[in-house]
Amino acid sequence: MQARPLMIQGTASGAGKTTVALALCRIFRLDGFITAPFKSQNMTGNTVTLPRGGEIAVSQLLQAYAAETEPTTEINPVILMPSRDGKSVELIINGRRQEKKYAENYENIKDSVIIPEIQKSYDSLYLRNEIIVIEGAGSPVELNLNKNDIVNMGIAKRVNAPVILVADIDRGGVFASIFGTLMLMDDKDRQRVKAIVINRFMGEPAGFEEGKNIIETITNLPVAGIIPHIDFDLPEEDECLPRRRGEECSFLADDLVGAKPETEFVMSQIDEIADIIRHSLDMALIYRIIGL
Repeated sequence: MQARPLMIQGTASGAGKTTVALALCRIFRLDGFITAPFKSQNMTGNTVTLPRGGEIAVSQLLQAYAAETEPTTEINPVILMPSRDGKSVELIINGRRQEKKYAENYENIKDSVIIPEIQKSYDSLYLRNEIIVIEGAGSPVELNLNKNDIVNMGIAKRVNAPVILVADIDRGGVFASIFGTLMLMDDKDRQRVKAIVINRFMGEPAGFEEGKNIIETITNLPVAGIIPHIDFDLPEEDECLPRRRGEECSFLADDLVGAKPETEFVMSQIDEIADIIRHSLDMALIYRIIGL
């Protein structure tokens, strides 16, 4: 078995990459495909400890649930965990916390340790799945970081993945964020982007038809969907999970692992999100993009 990759990138942190990737994991699985999520490196303080040991980000745990695959450290091989004082980070590789010197020497071990571990994890998933939904991090055009990138286009090139670019319309400036992101990419990276998704739209999508046409004209790319603003209680990179809408968080992220009441609540939320996003996206286009 050899998987087809699809990468979800965003115009900025918080654009909705995690949610779109989660929904696609669920949609592909419900459509009968053996699917796995993958995020090569995560910057988060919100991790969970797996039953077999090792830590991964809570967002990748939820994506694994969506894909109905066992969560393992392979789906999130590298984590940078910021300290509470914001002055240092802790490095987690394949679920194991490393000595402080490794985090302090991160750039120097990137080629010899970090990239090989990421590639090893991806290769294992590649042989066991039909689709891998890869989530990027932050923006793909952080120009001071792109030379040694291992989370956005660096991964897309390494595994030859087509890219869908997600933009958050709720924060404003959606045209500039999309066009600016694409124009800051080099030609080869820009050619990897196959479609754009507008996220967190308030109102009827038909009311944005002119905006959709403008985006397609200035980018020469199709808009694969306009996703409405969705109210849900799933945690993101640095949030905890309330039991019900409107309630404060009453349990820890680790309670999501193997705790049936919490897992049932989580799955109901995932199914709701996936249903909304399925009906907001041109899934026929997305399947063509990944070659299925």
